Amino acid sequence: MQVFWFIPTHGDGRYLGTAYGGRAFDHGYAGQIAVAADRLGYDGVLLPTGRSCEDAWVTAASLIPLTKRLKFLVAVRPGLMSPTLAARMAATFDRLSDGRLLINVVTGGDPVELAGDGLFLDHDTRYALTDEFLTVWRQVLAGEEVTFQGQHLRVEGARLLFPAVQRPYPPLYFGGSSPVAMEVAAKHVDVYLTWGEPLPQVAEKVRTVRQLARQQGRKVRFGLRVHIIVRETDREAWRAAEELIQYLDDETIAEAQRVFARFDSVGQQRMSQLHRGRRDQLEIAPNLWAGVGLVRGGAGTAIVGDPQTVANRLIEYAEVGIETFILSGYPHLEEAYRVAELVFPRLPLDRPQSGLGSRWYGPFGEVVANEHPPAASAH
Repeated sequence: MQVFWFIPTHGDGRYLGTAYGGRAFDHGYAGQIAVAADRLGYDGVLLPTGRSCEDAWVTAASLIPLTKRLKFLVAVRPGLMSPTLAARMAATFDRLSDGRLLINVVTGGDPVELAGDGLFLDHDTRYALTDEFLTVWRQVLAGEEVTFQGQHLRVEGARLLFPAVQRPYPPLYFGGSSPVAMEVAAKHVDVYLTWGEPLPQVAEKVRTVRQLARQQGRKVRFGLRVHIIVRETDREAWRAAEELIQYLDDETIAEAQRVFARFDSVGQQRMSQLHRGRRDQLEIAPNLWAGVGLVRGGAGTAIVGDPQTVANRLIEYAEVGIETFILSGYPHLEEAYRVAELVFPRLPLDRPQSGLGSRWYGPFGEVVANEHPPAASAH
């Protein structure tokens, strides 16, 4: 398993849908989360994109000198930037970070926001544009001189003078639940991402994309984007889930769902269908809770439970093909520690979760009476 965390560049807090308990986002707070994730052993961090977020490229670049090995999953936006410019940005970031860049390909799912950015293509046409974008981007970063004429993009003699560290290019991550999106994933990307849907739905996506990639003569890895609410006991975890939405009122939920309804993103539509805006049907599968999606777009589900239960649910996803888990929790600084301390020891990670040395893995507590190390486990 690889486990990533999340940098909340649109703000953070203890509760959803309210300013109460809210936490402003600034560089100091971003640095705290990044340094914590780096030291705790997360493999990387996802930075979101969109008009409600601080710019992901600028934010991630500012965190390079604060971290040692943490990777940054940063978005390119077909239709909002040229593939050759995006290639130069990626190569520069990869060199300056010594190979710590990952690319999140975001086609976009909100026609209103996209219109504000000057993009007026319909859903399937945006994915056709994404196909052309990735064709040029991959070839340029692989060191080729590219002349390309498509329906949406045209370049002549495009080339990159200063290559990226990672060859042939920084790995491509991509999420999309529509048939056309899956075709793009099978043709171009390294890791196909899905939001936290019930296990059978995720397994079906994995099978579909794997088969499509096989038809292209390629192999694709898989990742899951989901929130985590973990506490010492199941009861405490479910209480924390309820507390997270305790200040939500029906008007706020209705307004959020009204906005999400205009999206042409199939993935967002699938997220909204899990709860249909109702508070009384939020556990949609064992320990899978859809309360986050009442007011948050994108990833709208959380795995809820005690440490072993959460680990078991993650392992179940791994058994159907998920290798990378992009996790988050509110507030993100404290929950980064909680997940690492409670869940990491129960997961088959591909490396020790801490860079603090070979003897101690993660925070190990205060020495007892200034002499005796504490016991490794309370259980």
